[in-house]
Amino acid sequence: MNARTFRRVALNTAGIGVFVVSVFPVLWMISTAFKPNQEIFSSTPHPLPAHPTWQHFAFVLNGGVAGVSFWDYFANSAIVAVSTVAISGLLALLAATAVARFRFRFRTTFLVMLLVVQMVPAEALVIPLFIDLKHLAMLNSLAGLVAVYVGFALPFSIWMLRGFVAAVPRELEEAAAIDGAGPVRTFFRVLLPLVAPGLVATSIFSFITAWNELIFAYTFLKDQDKATLPIMLQFFFARSGNDWGPIMAASTLLTLPVIAFFLTVQRRMVSGLVAGAVKG
Repeated sequence: MNARTFRRVALNTAGIGVFVVSVFPVLWMISTAFKPNQEIFSSTPHPLPAHPTWQHFAFVLNGGVAGVSFWDYFANSAIVAVSTVAISGLLALLAATAVARFRFRFRTTFLVMLLVVQMVPAEALVIPLFIDLKHLAMLNSLAGLVAVYVGFALPFSIWMLRGFVAAVPRELEEAAAIDGAGPVRTFFRVLLPLVAPGLVATSIFSFITAWNELIFAYTFLKDQDKATLPIMLQFFFARSGNDWGPIMAASTLLTLPVIAFFLTVQRRMVSGLVAGAVKG
């Protein structure tokens, strides 16, 4: 075996190893969600359920220990996540376009501050944000939670989209202007399709952040009817013991919308690239 073949085999083996390590917890979560309690707490591990059951999913969907419908929590999480993606995507794209296309005072300082903000631990901002939301009368509301998530998503989104906007040649915009397109039409017909990959990447980041976040939601939301899915997941943890079947079932249900969102925006990304290539 020559050096080139050995290197290829080593890299493929390492890649397979990383894939197995990454996917195994997810597969174990799904497998446990379908196992009856006897198999979950058995001293002999079972990679796959010997007697699959839907009882844990039924328990979660019917209200679980809190007695509140799963779909109420799902609706709250969906409202928060979709609002965060829409607002942060629009603001980040406009800000990234301004930073990449215009020269203004403190532009470099603004870009550096975007990096500095991302270095601050989120846990250190819980109390200041709690006080701010209380003064703004936005505490215990989904709108206040969306505002917090948008604030956390914007620095990363602006920084990433700036690179995509800067990579678009100015000549394309100038050609569109010569053909009679105004700034708004140029933005939507030329720039937007070409920066679609970056917008999709930032949308996935914003969606996952808003969908899975627990600390701020648990701190800022008091009413149970406004709770999100990560808060619902905490109801299955108790001092006397954890109900692992419903925990894994709820975790599986919590993961499915993220996968569906990724598959949806991935198709939109491809169509956006094709549209930009033939219509830009």
